[in-house]
Amino acid sequence: MEKTAKPKLNFNTALETSLKIPGIRVDRTTFLTKRFSERVSSSTLEKIIKDGPYSAGISKNEIDNIAKSLIQKRTITSSTQSFAAGLPGGIAMAGTIPADMLQFFGTALKLAQELAYLYGHKDLWLEEHLDTEKARDHLILYLGVMFGVSGSTSAIKFVSSGLASTIAKKLPQKALTQTIYYPIIKKVAAMIGIKVNKDIFAKSVSKLVPVIGGLVSGTITYSTMKPMGKRLSTALSESLDLSKEDIIKEYRNMKTEFPDIIDIDFEEIVEEGHN
Repeated sequence: MEKTAKPKLNFNTALETSLKIPGIRVDRTTFLTKRFSERVSSSTLEKIIKDGPYSAGISKNEIDNIAKSLIQKRTITSSTQSFAAGLPGGIAMAGTIPADMLQFFGTALKLAQELAYLYGHKDLWLEEHLDTEKARDHLILYLGVMFGVSGSTSAIKFVSSGLASTIAKKLPQKALTQTIYYPIIKKVAAMIGIKVNKDIFAKSVSKLVPVIGGLVSGTITYSTMKPMGKRLSTALSESLDLSKEDIIKEYRNMKTEFPDIIDIDFEEIVEEGHN
């Protein structure tokens, strides 16, 4: 008896396709204005847009509460759309990518951008395109944390620590990419692909039974998206006030998980960044 092949998904294809979905791109200024315009004065709002909410004086607790609300909102939206995609004749396929998986990826990317901006990260977009390759890599790191890829939380904490600019001054951009980002991004992208393929198979099986399949698909999405958002918001929240010792610890964790990272005297850089 011939076995049915498990559906596979190319991570890079899913990422690029999801980013093209209308509404997935999050405008940083618009997002922050919507979230804080009724909470703060116009002068504080200007500081928020320039430096990020935490640097502008918004408490960590308030930012965490806004993040919690965002995660709940995106989770409900994703689950509802996933149910529609699970029904016969639902959302059309996008090439070889299952429709609800494409929608799921898109929602995760949208939530990742919102949480990143909420916790002070810079704008990823330049007009209608990703600003740089590094920005795209940041999105993969965000997804790595959301999917629970080992080592990605330490990576995003280290990248978010404020030392990136200090390191960039000491190393050419190419060397910075090769020594820090590339080994991490390569592993995170591969691991996300594995996790996503398993999820695709589970959802495909659920759709064998009409209507019930849609309910199962929506339930899987709900139970998955919420903890994904929580993992990222927790990592970003903890990144707001890392000590010198914390940053060194996160780098050592990165070295354990990503041994391909070339050794650099980061402790010296950390010392300089905190002086």
